[in-house]
Amino acid sequence: MAIDTAIGGTAAQHQRLPGVIVAATIGNVLEWFDFLVYGYFASYIAEVFFPAHDPTVSLLITWSTFGLSYVARPLGAVIIGTYTDRAGRKAGLTLSIGLMLIGTLAMVVTPGYAAIGLAGPIIIILARILQGFSVGGEFGSAVAFLVEHTGDRKGFSASWQWATTGIVSIIVAVFGLGLTTYLSHEQMIDWGWRVPYVFGLLVGPAGLYIRARMSETPEFLEAEKPARVPIGELLQRHPIPVLLALGASIVSNASYYLLVYVPTYAVKNLHLPEYTGFAATLVGGILLATFSVLAGHWSDKTQPRVRIMLITGVLFALAAYPSFWLMVTWPSVATCVFAVGLLNLIKGGYSGILPSVLAEQFPVETRGVGIAFSYSISVTIFGGFAPFFATWLVKQTGDPLSPAYYLMATALMSIVALMVIARRSKAGERR
Repeated sequence: MAIDTAIGGTAAQHQRLPGVIVAATIGNVLEWFDFLVYGYFASYIAEVFFPAHDPTVSLLITWSTFGLSYVARPLGAVIIGTYTDRAGRKAGLTLSIGLMLIGTLAMVVTPGYAAIGLAGPIIIILARILQGFSVGGEFGSAVAFLVEHTGDRKGFSASWQWATTGIVSIIVAVFGLGLTTYLSHEQMIDWGWRVPYVFGLLVGPAGLYIRARMSETPEFLEAEKPARVPIGELLQRHPIPVLLALGASIVSNASYYLLVYVPTYAVKNLHLPEYTGFAATLVGGILLATFSVLAGHWSDKTQPRVRIMLITGVLFALAAYPSFWLMVTWPSVATCVFAVGLLNLIKGGYSGILPSVLAEQFPVETRGVGIAFSYSISVTIFGGFAPFFATWLVKQTGDPLSPAYYLMATALMSIVALMVIARRSKAGERR
């Protein structure tokens, strides 16, 4: 009965859809909460764990640690993704959220450099690596679970992967606004930046409970399970889908991590008040959450759905420079909010459809590892190190518009991949 009610197109499916979405995205909430807190509070974490005479050097070390966690993502994608394709979507999702809880706990309890010296930053680096490993497998497992449980509403259901990220952005921004408004800089350094991590840690047990009770997807139960899915075999059997999925993910990852960088950018480069970036992130999170779901719903009625992504990809390339130019030319809370809001609106239209498009590139038996590996390589190269590259480019060139050039270049790369996906989709229709 549990399986029957999960199959798409029936009234029972629509009744179960909220439960399916919650079960799949609860880990996404915990994991992105942790990563966003690190990104948005990077300037404070830099002072606590990576002090240096030059604040920019301290921040670069902090961002490189942020990026280092993404080096572990492909490994997590391969191991957890393969486990997901063999043991089931439920097993993979439960494993990833359990590992993330360990990393989050380390962020809460680890003393700073002033208290325990090098041991502090070493523990933080290990925590980031563990979190990167767990997230590497989470995305592919969750997307596979969503699209395989929801029949003809794949676009809508999978869009919640990015919609919940927008919701998490709102929550973290509220923490940022409240903490930076009511606490002094010294209080933020001493304990304020840890408060959001404590809140995030509370989500973990709820996530484990929910995932322990969810049912396996019908498509996985019916599919023939491979004895093993080593990464070499995946690349040999599906090299083009892997490459196209990677390419389509590039601008989604680059844009998001540059937006994570905005609170730091607003303070360090535009010399705006500390709350500015969080105010912009709050508005951006609302737009991302809303338009991700709308785009996913729309894509279920538009075939091939990749056409919508092509339009928003072009909008990314056109809007990147004006958005940063506006913030630099007239630095204020209003311009920062407008620019971040505009980019998040475009991102919602693009990223809300991305998960279902990625799922369509792979068969059921390799879907978990295929999505996870392609996406994790993209996010490692173009996403996780985006704040580091942005900080480094601004320092080396002296041009505060450098992040815009990076975003435009990544948009062009994704557009090329999407054009190939659209052509392959049209060729498939003719057959």
